[in-house]
Amino acid sequence: MQDAILLQTLRGKSTVRPPVWFMRQAGRILPSYLKIKENYTFWQMMQNPKVAAEVTLLPVYDLGVDAAILFSDILVIPYAMGMGLDFTGSGPVFEHPLAQRNNPLDGLKPDPSKLNYIYDVVDEIIRTRPENLPLIGFCGAPLTVLLFMLQGLGRKGDFPDAVKFIYQQPEITQKLVDEITELSIVYAKEQIKHGVEVFQLFDTHAGLLPFDLYKKLFLPATEKIAAAVRQENTPFIFFPKGVGTGIAEITPVHCDYLSIDWQTSLQAARKLVHPEIGLQGNIDPRMLHGSQEDMEKELNRYIEFGSRNQNWIFNLGHGFIPGLPYENAKFLADWVKTTDWKRNG
Repeated sequence: MQDAILLQTLRGKSTVRPPVWFMRQAGRILPSYLKIKENYTFWQMMQNPKVAAEVTLLPVYDLGVDAAILFSDILVIPYAMGMGLDFTGSGPVFEHPLAQRNNPLDGLKPDPSKLNYIYDVVDEIIRTRPENLPLIGFCGAPLTVLLFMLQGLGRKGDFPDAVKFIYQQPEITQKLVDEITELSIVYAKEQIKHGVEVFQLFDTHAGLLPFDLYKKLFLPATEKIAAAVRQENTPFIFFPKGVGTGIAEITPVHCDYLSIDWQTSLQAARKLVHPEIGLQGNIDPRMLHGSQEDMEKELNRYIEFGSRNQNWIFNLGHGFIPGLPYENAKFLADWVKTTDWKRNG
């Protein structure tokens, strides 16, 4: 049996079109997901293997994407490190943020067994998924995870307490990064052991710090996680949102594919990023607020790039936003699959 189109692309094979999947595809905009959500809290959905597997696979059936991504959350790592976590209507909240503690390292007791329920979910996805459908695993990158651990708030923002802590306590910051990285590696390897075929590291807030500081404090952790994943012969995708021209300093030791946000054009990214690294992205999800006619005009501009670059995965520059029309998401996936990409394949 021929590999799925996503795996072919990641392994450097030629295809007639780019593969397509979307960040935050399992939920938010899917009517089928919103219906399931009426009966469960977010935590309950994540911790119930049958429900979490069903939600993971919904976009495959509802949108026709080329891969599923595990339905979970980036903050399961701090939860497994002993931080009290609750998912409220306004987002995740920690009981005692680290920046408010006299000794932030006290009380952190990493317990990998607290992640076992997620492997049960992976097992159920593998058991029930359509044939030849790849499963993408993921975790949050140490900076983004640490920001939530330090700040403790689920609100969107610039994490002022967390950033202050990083500047004031660089040595403790490094120790926290090391602990997050160590558990993230265990987590990634277990996901792969249970059947995940591709792994993505999400650094949603990578652009919050100056790139030089980010490079010094946090990129080494990405390199360690990437090495651990690749040791398992699993392709590694890295998404450092907001780093701008810092993408020029991402090297093949950091990832196989680099996910590009919508602030950076793919043409510019291709010139800046190391030629051995493939690209993913960078559709602005807000474009889906417009008409399908306007969407198509914008999307047609991607055909030339897609015809010249086999090592590109069609995706968003970040995740789907609540309230976007489901019909436009379906249109987007269908467009990718029916367009003539002017490739030999």
